[in-house]
Amino acid sequence: MPLSFRKLFFTVLLIAPLCAFAQKKPTFLVYPFLQDAQPNSIVIKWETSFGEESVVEWGETNRLGNKAKGKAESINFGESRIHEVQLTGLERLTTYYYRVITDGLRSDIYQFKTPPFPKDDISFNMVAMSDMQRDHNEPEKFAEMVNEGVLKYMKDTYGGEVPENLALVMIPGDLVVTGSVYSQWQEHFFKPAKDLFTQVPVYPVLGNHEQNSLFYFKYFSLPENGTGAYAEHWWFKDYGNTRIIGLDSNDGYRDIGQQLSWLKNVLAETAKNDDIDFVFAQMHHPHKSELWIPGETDFSGKIVKMLEDFSTATGKPSVHFFGHTHGYSRGQSRDHKHLWINVATAGGAIDNWGEFEGRDYDEFTVTEDEYGFVMVEVEGNADNPKFTVKRISRGNQENPKDNVLTDSVTVFRLSVKPQQPSLNFPSESSSVNPLNLTLKASQFQSDMSEAFHAASNWQIAENTGFERVVFDSWKQHENWYYKENRQEGDDLTDEKVTERLKPNTTYYVRVRYRDQNLNWSDWSEVVSFKTSETSSKRP
Repeated sequence: MPLSFRKLFFTVLLIAPLCAFAQKKPTFLVYPFLQDAQPNSIVIKWETSFGEESVVEWGETNRLGNKAKGKAESINFGESRIHEVQLTGLERLTTYYYRVITDGLRSDIYQFKTPPFPKDDISFNMVAMSDMQRDHNEPEKFAEMVNEGVLKYMKDTYGGEVPENLALVMIPGDLVVTGSVYSQWQEHFFKPAKDLFTQVPVYPVLGNHEQNSLFYFKYFSLPENGTGAYAEHWWFKDYGNTRIIGLDSNDGYRDIGQQLSWLKNVLAETAKNDDIDFVFAQMHHPHKSELWIPGETDFSGKIVKMLEDFSTATGKPSVHFFGHTHGYSRGQSRDHKHLWINVATAGGAIDNWGEFEGRDYDEFTVTEDEYGFVMVEVEGNADNPKFTVKRISRGNQENPKDNVLTDSVTVFRLSVKPQQPSLNFPSESSSVNPLNLTLKASQFQSDMSEAFHAASNWQIAENTGFERVVFDSWKQHENWYYKENRQEGDDLTDEKVTERLKPNTTYYVRVRYRDQNLNWSDWSEVVSFKTSETSSKRP
């Protein structure tokens, strides 16, 4: 073989692989998703099989016209790269179009809408759902929840483009089965949610299944307004008149004093912030769980108490959204404008009735073993803003449902009290049988035309100040527990006294009524009565 031909032959052998590599394009491992949206900026992230270029083309039309660059970093000690670009200089309440570019790979063109400022008094919607970790018996359930659930519900209910009608998605934990398994993030979480997360920002908090994995912190760029090194473990995000607080209720972070101290300071600042009307906190673990008692944590109870005290002191209603128990529950604090909402399950295996130890708690009015998600509609009315929580059910294997509204509650920023009830029995200074006493009061009345009688609270005490309460009954208009309404047929205007009262003793009784919007009436006038001498046996 001539020398010149031999050189050419070996040169081709060397160059051919390089040319092939140069022509190779990366592929999307995770399609673009939105993070940390603000009125004037947003973060866009995606993951590719390789490639350092991180470019977003964007504009107010699908012609785009603007370009922003960001960074790429390794995520799994291989060629794959997670990309992050922040768009700045945006206008509030504006729809933008964008696509991402990495080394010749171009995404489709998507769109998003920037948030309002708190002073804008804008109405908006958000979704809350959790525990979408893949169940091997129902591996496509989260994809169904996104496409046949959230996206179909948005189209059928509101019409138009999704970003125009949905502000954000909250996820109180358990996004994947095992957070340390790299492939699960791509295949089990981001891939099924692609058509939602390309259009709407997503804000998760850590569940126990995330295992505090580095992948979680690589994928998500959450507000860094938490505590130093723990910033993305707890954080807050304002959207319009609502403050969303993310918390870490996992073992190892419950006893870190900085979290509760940080929350105390955030709530103190929120109390003074006239632009914030509502506080929505999300954490993974429940304080109380009707379907699965072993999932409860005392730490979550501390959070609940702080939110209750905040709402009572400021008049600003609050909610804590949670998961961990795979079913839906809605409850409310007795003495505070505070809701308890379990937003599961969006994919994890249902905790069926009777499968685990449960308990019928006074706080909860509805508990269902089912799939579904929660819609929250916030109305930014300047005079009296409100929010409505709606459970959109997908049912279960025994009783499938197609986006059925099964529960709803509306809470107003300002209170309109029901009218003060009056006691019909016992009457002042009457003598009653201590072993057979049924309290009776007047009918519910309210100046709000749509208000109805949602709860009653009866108390009997041995003194007029009610420091020594001997009977305290709180009943709600419904109590769906273990597939039945345990309050069915109770009109809430009478109550059987179940505590043993002492004979020949003077007691004091009072009652108050609550409407479905969590507004309590004033207590009735206190009535005294005396128990008669009687036998120790109940009739």
